[in-house]
Amino acid sequence: MPALKFDDKGLIAAIVQDADTGDVLMLGYMNEAALRRTLSGEDVWFYSRSRQELWHKGGTSGNYLKVRELWFDCDADAILVKAHPLGPTCHTGNKSCFFRPLTSA
Repeated sequence: MPALKFDDKGLIAAIVQDADTGDVLMLGYMNEAALRRTLSGEDVWFYSRSRQELWHKGGTSGNYLKVRELWFDCDADAILVKAHPLGPTCHTGNKSCFFRPLTSA
């Protein structure tokens, strides 16, 4: 694994993108354990900051994120997860967590 830069809490930002459409689906955080589980399996795992535990995305809802590719940015402090979503990604039922405009064109 490359020398990724985890923050002082041991976390790294993980942006999830639909591998087929390119749509940005969500932002989550991974610790080393979540990243290792994601790399070794077919599903995306995160670290839940509120529950302070590993979080298997889709484990409760069935809306899993199937890993296609993982990339890291030029500063090695963020990960891009390209995945195939099985259902809506957002807990609200929306396809993406980014459905509320802050500005409009």
